[in-house]
Amino acid sequence: MKIYIGNLSFDATEEKLRQAFETYGEVTEVNVIMDRDTGRPRGFAFVEMSGQSEANAAIAGLDGQELDGRTLKVNEARQRENRGGGGGGRGGYRSRSW
Repeated sequence: MKIYIGNLSFDATEEKLRQAFETYGEVTEVNVIMDRDTGRPRGFAFVEMSGQSEANAAIAGLDGQELDGRTLKVNEARQRENRGGGGGGRGGYRSRSW
């Protein structure tokens, strides 16, 4: 199960998150989302745990807890919404030829 962690400190690391979540069960993946331009963390991450019950225990145990001076927001990750695609390359406007 994939878990979303928000309100992370910019000092948060994958290792710190792994340690926090491993107290609830097996962590299969940790992904701290980084800013493309600055290379710094963007303040949220995803943790994947092997079992549903372990993940639910981690959510219940860590939501609202403090890590690196910030109160974590922890919940089940939702599927990313399809925001549509493509476009005309001109800001979405079309010209008319009369």
